[in-house]
Amino acid sequence: MSERAELLLGIADDELVLGWRDSEWTGIAPFLEEDVAFSSIAQNEIGHARALYELAAQELGTTADELAFDRQPEEYRCCRLVELRLPDWEHTIARHWLYEEADAARLERLKASDDPEVAGLAEKIDREEVYHRMHAQMWFDRLKDEPRFVAAVDELRPLIDVRDGHSPELTELWEQMTEVRRSQPAGTTW
Repeated sequence: MSERAELLLGIADDELVLGWRDSEWTGIAPFLEEDVAFSSIAQNEIGHARALYELAAQELGTTADELAFDRQPEEYRCCRLVELRLPDWEHTIARHWLYEEADAARLERLKASDDPEVAGLAEKIDREEVYHRMHAQMWFDRLKDEPRFVAAVDELRPLIDVRDGHSPELTELWEQMTEVRRSQPAGTTW
C-alpha cells in the first residue's frame, strides 16, 4: 500500500471512529444545544471520513464503504484517542479539544501538500472543521480551570498519535458499526 493511501486511511479512520463516538452524545448531552452540536459534528466527521475513503479507494481499487466497514478492527489505523467510549462530559470535551487541535495542525500540513487532490480535500474539510475548533475552544475556555477537566486532558493527551495497536473498545465499536453490513450475504447491493 502506498504512503498516500496509508495516510488517507489513518485520517479517515480517525474521522469515522470519532464521528461514531461523538454521535453517542446525541440525546444524552448535558444541554439540548449540545445534543444538536455533537450530532452535527459527528455527521461532519463521518462525511469527512467518506471523502477520505473515496480518495483512498480510487488508488486501492475498492470502494469507500468497503474500506470503512469490511476491514477487521485490527486493520484500522485510527489513534487510540478516538476509540475510547467516554461516558463523562469532561473526558469527552478533553478529547474534542485535543483532537481538534491536532487535526488543525494535520490539515495545515495536508493543505500544503504537493498532491492537488489531497490539498483540495484538506481545504474543503478545514472549512467545516473551523466550527468544530470554535466549539471545542469554547468548551476549553469554560472548563480550563476545572480540576477534573485538566486531569482528563492530561490523561488523554498521550493517546493523540498512538497508532500501534488498539484498545478493546475499538472491537466493540466495530461490532456496532458493521452490524447491519455483516448481517447481509456477501455481494448484497444496497
